[in-house]
Amino acid sequence: MRLDKFLKVSRLIKRRTLAKEVAVQGRITINDKVAKASSAVKVGDELAIRFGQKIVTARVEEIRENVRKEEATKMFTIVKEEKLEKIEPEFIDDEE
Repeated sequence: MRLDKFLKVSRLIKRRTLAKEVAVQGRITINDKVAKASSAVKVGDELAIRFGQKIVTARVEEIRENVRKEEATKMFTIVKEEKLEKIEPEFIDDEE
């Protein structure tokens, strides 16, 4: 199954177009490799998705074309959630 479709069906990301945009920005990896929206997802793969200041790592448990909202969470298991430290931009002193 395509990555963007899996993210939508599993409800990790609500819309397929948003999943595609996140993939294009290079914010999703499959087994530590940057993934495209069209990348194939298989059972056992680990997805790491960067949402702003947080990285969510999930393991694919099952692939289904259609799933009810209540059963969507059975498609993956959250392995870990990392909170990234906010990086403050360095201020440039233009006065010379």
